Amino acid sequence: MINNDVLRSVRYMLDLSDRKVAEITRMADAAFPMEAQHAQAMLRKEGEPGYLECPDSVLAHFLDGLIVHSRGRREGDPQRAIEKRITNNLVLKKLRVAFELKDEDMHGIFEEVDFPVTKPEMSALFRQPGHKNYRACGDQMLRNFLKGLTRRVRGG
Repeated sequence: MINNDVLRSVRYMLDLSDRKVAEITRMADAAFPMEAQHAQAMLRKEGEPGYLECPDSVLAHFLDGLIVHSRGRREGDPQRAIEKRITNNLVLKKLRVAFELKDEDMHGIFEEVDFPVTKPEMSALFRQPGHKNYRACGDQMLRNFLKGLTRRVRGG
């Protein structure tokens, strides 16, 4: 899925301002150069004047910052390395952690949008890429998850 779409979806879900998106992105690494005008450009639709493509590093910082924003930073833990490449599976995993979702919650979210996922399918999404039962998360699956999570968070 396109990084800008993920960023827009989470922004809408949580009703965040451009300034808050930039602030959350910097929560993962205070030295990361993210300003409100950068966030605003990345949140524009493709083809609009001023549109800026969201690189993997920005989305990774945003999702890690969202975890810190939602759950707080654990004292004494070293700062985690930011992933260089973001996949749909990683987005799903980070959102699961940020919103403290259990398996039942995940299944419920998918069922809310009429996209049922079996337990083995769900388990396969969270395996390491080299594992024999690993399954890549498709764009449609991630889109449905974001839609269902938005319904749950915003109510309705």
